[in-house]
Amino acid sequence: MDSTRTTRPSAGLVLVWALTRLVLLLFVLKVFVFPGPDVTSDVSGIYRGWYEVLRTGTFPLDDVTWQYPPAAALAILSPALLFFLDYAQAFFVLAFLADLAVLALLLWAGLRPGRSSRGAWTWVVGVPLLGPTVYARYDVMVTAVAVAALLAGVGRPRLMGALTGFAAMLKVWPVLLLVGAVRRRAWAAAAVTAGVLAALFPLLMPGAFAFLTFQRDRGTEVESLGGLVFHVARQFGWDGEVLLNYGSVEFLGPYVDVVSAAALALTGMAFGWLVLWRLLASRFLPHTLAEAAFVAVLLFTTTSRVISPQYMVWLVGLAAVCLCFSRTTMLLPARLVLVASFVTVLEFPVWFSHVVASDPLGVTLLFVRNGLLVLASVTAARALWRSTVPRAGAGTPLPGRPARTEDPVSP
Repeated sequence: MDSTRTTRPSAGLVLVWALTRLVLLLFVLKVFVFPGPDVTSDVSGIYRGWYEVLRTGTFPLDDVTWQYPPAAALAILSPALLFFLDYAQAFFVLAFLADLAVLALLLWAGLRPGRSSRGAWTWVVGVPLLGPTVYARYDVMVTAVAVAALLAGVGRPRLMGALTGFAAMLKVWPVLLLVGAVRRRAWAAAAVTAGVLAALFPLLMPGAFAFLTFQRDRGTEVESLGGLVFHVARQFGWDGEVLLNYGSVEFLGPYVDVVSAAALALTGMAFGWLVLWRLLASRFLPHTLAEAAFVAVLLFTTTSRVISPQYMVWLVGLAAVCLCFSRTTMLLPARLVLVASFVTVLEFPVWFSHVVASDPLGVTLLFVRNGLLVLASVTAARALWRSTVPRAGAGTPLPGRPARTEDPVSP
């Protein structure tokens, strides 16, 4: 094979990545001003405040905005590694390095037999579509660990499990990476890793699990699928209000608890569908692990009562892993996620004031973005089902019977 033909796409990809990430850094460092509210205020204000508390050896026990598993403290404390920079600058550099790590992983995966560079391109294109918010939240760091876990999962289940357990203690959602895992070693390694961290943190720092009590009184976030109910209701005189509550802008008032319960019910239905799929699926290909993780996180994100812009980073990362495989069935859902990412940056931060006001522009943006997520969820779930569950009469295994797997392609 001509070596120049294999290196040119990677060189172009890296160049596009470098240029777009330079622009993101210039935005978060405020060399350029991105339209809308300042997305870096969470780092310079909230994260920095948590950092000052965490460095004393305790979690933010009295701060209801701290709603993260205990290992999240490592992400918040990590800027101390770059002691020669101020906190915000150090955080942005570390987010940039996490972004670079994801690129390196996807490039490495895409060069192997049966793989594709589409995954790396998905990441290169998808991240800048979300704007500077990506570098102003620690979700890109969690996504880097999740991507490493999925790429390790095909041939190294113990490593995948350990990385998944660690990622789940950074932010809960990576536990969904195990939905498509067929090897018990992955589940066991995840349980051991998470268990050790869960036991260790309370011994070292008081209040490691105080965050569990801070979710109870949350409302419905204005960008969520359920939030559309109140955006429309406000046009007809709904007398609730929009407030900064528990770290996000939420609807509070009549019937919010009903809509929140409905969102929880939708999430429960999504979980039920995943359980049914797991019982009936009998055809597990090398890309099934990543596809199942993508579908699971997509379903739970779409049905959640909170859809923060940074959640889209998770979906872009998992979609990129799926597209590393030449035979993936997630091409259309991945494209829908990329379009939804672009609409996301328009609704936050560019025109977030319109979203908060529930005016025609804001409501239209949310209908489009959330509609794209719903469409992506349906098409992704359908594709996963059709590629793994045999049709009636085609030898569907009985529940509890070991699922059949095909020879994996080691990463």
